Amino acid sequence: MGTLQKALVVVAALGAGAGVGWALFALVTPGELQKQAMLKEMPEQHPQHRDEKAHTQRLVMATLQEAAATQENVAWRKDWRRGGGTV
Repeated sequence: MGTLQKALVVVAALGAGAGVGWALFALVTPGELQKQAMLKEMPEQHPQHRDEKAHTQRLVMATLQEAAATQENVAWRKDWRRGGGTV
């Protein structure tokens, strides 16, 4: 009987812990309207940020293409915007 009672106490404690965890999760999870507001505020939604990111990606790709075409170590350049030459 003592073993059964201990098992029931353990199950009740685990169930209570899971219930508290679920309740806390439900409290802190944002609703649908709050999710939409958060998505609108993300930097990726602004056209200027997207243009800057696209420009940066073009620079990186140009640098990688140049690095693939030359024996020079382009990682040691002080000014990455210029092409060719030495440090």
